[in-house]
Amino acid sequence: MTLSLAVRMPRIRTDRAERRRSSSVAREPKSVSSSIGVPIASFGVAILAWYVVTYAVLAPERRFLLPAPHRVLTGSLADWSHLRPMLEALAVTARVTAFGFVIAVLFGLAVGILMNQARWIERAVYPYAVVLQVIPILAIVPLIGLWFGYGMVARIIVCVMIAAFPIITNTHFGLQSVDRGLHELFTLGRASRWERLTKLELRAALPAIMTGIRTAAGLVVVGAIIGDMFFAKGQPGIGTLLDVYRSRLQSEDLIAAIVIASAFGIAVFSLFGVLSRALVGKWHASGSPS
Repeated sequence: MTLSLAVRMPRIRTDRAERRRSSSVAREPKSVSSSIGVPIASFGVAILAWYVVTYAVLAPERRFLLPAPHRVLTGSLADWSHLRPMLEALAVTARVTAFGFVIAVLFGLAVGILMNQARWIERAVYPYAVVLQVIPILAIVPLIGLWFGYGMVARIIVCVMIAAFPIITNTHFGLQSVDRGLHELFTLGRASRWERLTKLELRAALPAIMTGIRTAAGLVVVGAIIGDMFFAKGQPGIGTLLDVYRSRLQSEDLIAAIVIASAFGIAVFSLFGVLSRALVGKWHASGSPS
């Protein structure tokens, strides 16, 4: 009897596994179609609502405030004389974003690792990290301008201030969440603090770190655009053009610039979402798409 059970159980498990695989394969086309169809449908609804507001809600003399989508497309996005300065400004914003993001990642990782080394360091540093996050950035814009000027350096500082906090907190959380049994194993092996950090803690904390980096990737674009708006000295960024179009009531160009800036932010966030799944998605749930 025992032998027959031992022989039958793998077959039952195999049948169940095959049914799971077949059901997952059957669901895959449906999930792919829904993942593509739902965003397209919601986009169509948004465009329809836009037309309704423009032509049914706004009075004719106020429709210049929200021009119809086809006017934005033909008047700005499809007109090279309007599109070119936006793309040139976007290149400046992208450069600020890249510098700010790299500095924010290095700074956030360093502070998160430092806080994990001793409890007194955490108590001394963490309150300032919280202040960095909760302080209204617009309130200290004048100080940043006075101390660092109104050019590229000030824009990068704004990016770092906005994007560093999620990296700090996620790095610290990931390092604190390492399994105690693994720590004891490294203690038995007489591992040095450096070996414990590089071979155990950082590897185990990688999913949390990537979550913080992915969040910071979206925030750093916001910081770059805010920096463009308030620190306009030097080459204009996309945020500078947004402010110019707003002041001149160039609604078509303003909406087109918003679309371009939004597409850039989505692209940056999606890029690091793909990177996160590639690094940790196969072995940790936080790397899977939500």
